[in-house]
Amino acid sequence: MLRLRLMRLGKKKKPFYRIIVVDSQRPRESKYKDVVGYYNPMTDPAEIKIDKEKVNYWLSRGAQPTETVKSLISKVK
Repeated sequence: MLRLRLMRLGKKKKPFYRIIVVDSQRPRESKYKDVVGYYNPMTDPAEIKIDKEKVNYWLSRGAQPTETVKSLISKVK
């Protein structure tokens, strides 16, 4: 099953996240199929960039977003 989830990047105490498409059985920082956006919680306000076309493509293919990614997508739309 495919998942839309966050992959943590950045330094210690300075997180930066990519929104990726990955198999649900894989660990957080493993190989992914596609990057559909990013989320930077350190800026004020938090910076969210999502490619809506890619998200819609992967959702139509059966990918399920996590709760956090689902809330980020709803904030952008």
